[in-house]
Amino acid sequence: MEGFDAAGSDPKAIQIADSVMVAQGGRKNWDDTRFIAWTFFDVRKLLWDKKTGNVRIENLKDSTKTLVNINTVKGKVFRQGAEVTQPDSLAKYLQEGEEAWINDSFWLVMPFKLKDSGLTLKYLGEEKLATGPNTDVLQLTYKNVGVTPENKYKVYVDKQTHLVTQWAYYKNAQDMVPAFTMPWLDYQTYGKIKLSGNRGQAKLTNIQVLDEVPETAFTSFAPVELSKK
Repeated sequence: MEGFDAAGSDPKAIQIADSVMVAQGGRKNWDDTRFIAWTFFDVRKLLWDKKTGNVRIENLKDSTKTLVNINTVKGKVFRQGAEVTQPDSLAKYLQEGEEAWINDSFWLVMPFKLKDSGLTLKYLGEEKLATGPNTDVLQLTYKNVGVTPENKYKVYVDKQTHLVTQWAYYKNAQDMVPAFTMPWLDYQTYGKIKLSGNRGQAKLTNIQVLDEVPETAFTSFAPVELSKK
């Protein structure tokens, strides 16, 4: 993407990131993917229109529904049995919705975002994981982008399949010990791209890639029925 720190990134790391994109279905198929739906850790159901930036978020712990455009952070919110109309409260909940989408989508589609704006890639060498694969290890750091730019990730790319097979999360870039390390397992093809929802003890479920959804999905709080194809 525009703004990717190509100058500060290692050429080998960029080459590996490109190989991941190909293994996941390729840039064109990613760009052509329109709607993605998934459930995040049995906490939230999300529906994302990649073309418009419209996102529908349903909180599974209460009745909150957020319809937000992540490009404008405009939209509407249904909470505690009524639509939120007070401007400050609405702005607050829309921002919370945007931040939920940033987090939840990164957990699902991070391998497609290895060359995002503000991101610097470093190649850390090879490592054989306890689970078996030989991997190339990438380090991801950020420059003044996102909700938590101080974060750092290590991404482990299977040398044979070129798919991400593990990641480690560091709350601060200078941390030496990760806050967590999780696998990326059970890749399946959805539409024309590959996605993984299995993070070991944590799961992203009900993953769908769709060509069309009801027009009301991003305008109405009424339940939405998605095609099962």
